[in-house]
Amino acid sequence: MNNRRHAVLALLAGTAALAGCASPQVSDYTQQRPQLELDRYFNGRVRAHGIFQKRSGEVVRRFTVVLDCHWEGHQGVLDESFTYSDGTTQRRVWHLTKHAGGRYTGRADDVVGEAQGQESGNAFHWTYTLRLPVNGKEYDVQFEDWMFLVDERVMLNRATMRKFGISLGEVLISFTKE
Repeated sequence: MNNRRHAVLALLAGTAALAGCASPQVSDYTQQRPQLELDRYFNGRVRAHGIFQKRSGEVVRRFTVVLDCHWEGHQGVLDESFTYSDGTTQRRVWHLTKHAGGRYTGRADDVVGEAQGQESGNAFHWTYTLRLPVNGKEYDVQFEDWMFLVDERVMLNRATMRKFGISLGEVLISFTKE
């Protein structure tokens, strides 16, 4: 009887541990407010401030971004102008498409293939592969972004970066709609 009780407790502990490892789903945020409508938020001018942290937590780059965004029907353009703490600049122009059910797809010149996203409640989950130049070489890095609308003007973004499934670091961004 005692062995059976231990087996049941071990099974329950294992199940709880596996459940704790489950990744969040965008649908987990369906009831969260304010309601995010990505095409409404990213329409007009948005400013952002961010940092890049290595997986050790060390902040290695700071940046600001000015986004000029507009939509025509289900097609949107997010024109991003980055200024980094070392004085370098970069531009990325996203071409987004809004689909039924809060789903979005997107392309940009340095994005490999097509980005996929889903909004629900106050959240947006966005995945894509970005081709990053590093010391004269280019590397394809997988990004997983989670954006959360805090209020009508502020949205926070946490992006994890991976290569071959190994964490490279995180990007944290605060967006402010003008």
